[in-house]
Amino acid sequence: MLLAADIGNTNIILGVFDDAKLKATWRLATGVHRMPDEYATLLLNLFDRQGLAASQITDAVLSSVVPPLVGVFEEVCRRYLDVSPLVVGAGVKTGVRICMDNPREVGADRIVNAVAAHHLYGGAVIVIDFGTATTFDVVSGEGDYLGGAIAPGIAIATEALFTRTAALPRVELSHPEQTIGRNTVAAMRSGIVFGYVGLIEGIVARIQRELASKAKVVATGGYAELLAQETPIIEVVNPDLTLIGLRLIHEMNRT
Repeated sequence: MLLAADIGNTNIILGVFDDAKLKATWRLATGVHRMPDEYATLLLNLFDRQGLAASQITDAVLSSVVPPLVGVFEEVCRRYLDVSPLVVGAGVKTGVRICMDNPREVGADRIVNAVAAHHLYGGAVIVIDFGTATTFDVVSGEGDYLGGAIAPGIAIATEALFTRTAALPRVELSHPEQTIGRNTVAAMRSGIVFGYVGLIEGIVARIQRELASKAKVVATGGYAELLAQETPIIEVVNPDLTLIGLRLIHEMNRT
């Protein structure tokens, strides 16, 4: 079995594949100060609750936008799973040509998403990842990574509204019943959710105009389902897109 891990600034997404079948997924809070033993304890406990054993893991692959945690997870894999993980980065085959001024600037998670989106959907694709940042990644019909856009994540914007104002409360993000809020919480929820819908629709429309062909719009990340309900511009929601991309990259690099 293959352990796939995507280490983000806010969350760590873990998945176990049995060949191409995703057997289990988990989400952990990212903690840069946790030691390898702490992560290993969490991981092994999750395995146990899912009926999995460390001995069943024969390979591992990881992507990370948090450099200090790469070594931590490499140690977890080596000491507790007895495998050396493939770390997505320079020198790793992805099958994607990165058409950027400086390809090394592109986060590994964005390339992993591009690999999965092109494999699953073909043609030109726009991937929107609702993570700590909201990223828009554009993949050509040939599978080239063309670039994209980065906006503040919806959770960051929501927290900033609470922390940087004296009277506004912290709100839970959910479907607004109407645009005109009848109280402060409803007004904030409307402004945040529908504001991000406008951001999504505006950026996607501009990307589509710059492309030579119509691109399919795929969303992933924690708030993908919520925002997809509010706009027809998102055609597909795939919460496992990054894990699938990691599995595909691991397959490309098997010796």
